[in-house]
Amino acid sequence: MNKKFFVAWIAVFVVWFLGSFLIHDTLLKADYAQFAGMFRSDAEMMQHFPLMILAFAIMAGAFVWVYARGVEARPPVGQGLRFGIAVALLTCVPFNMINYVIAPYPGLLVMKQIVMDSVLLLILGIIVASLYKAPAPR
Repeated sequence: MNKKFFVAWIAVFVVWFLGSFLIHDTLLKADYAQFAGMFRSDAEMMQHFPLMILAFAIMAGAFVWVYARGVEARPPVGQGLRFGIAVALLTCVPFNMINYVIAPYPGLLVMKQIVMDSVLLLILGIIVASLYKAPAPR
């Protein structure tokens, strides 16, 4: 792990955390309102907020770490999009499908979650690819 890794980790953490807040606490807030009884109160969530920060730090670190293992000396946008798609297909797409099966979420909400979280992962892929470039081949 080097400086490039830590810079990418921090950038991904910040964008992922803020992007998720925008998606889930702003854009989908009205959609989640009908399920208020399923979630903790705001006060309870704030008591556990450090765990959320830790979770995002872990996800961001793992995201950069996995990317760093497969980075190639190729254009970062295409490489970042490919990585973002792979992570979306590994995480938010199946997890939201599973949540749809086990919880009474409407299909439209699940589709919004999948699309918005996948777009965020594409953006994160581009960010990590832009910050964690492989050295050019000689």
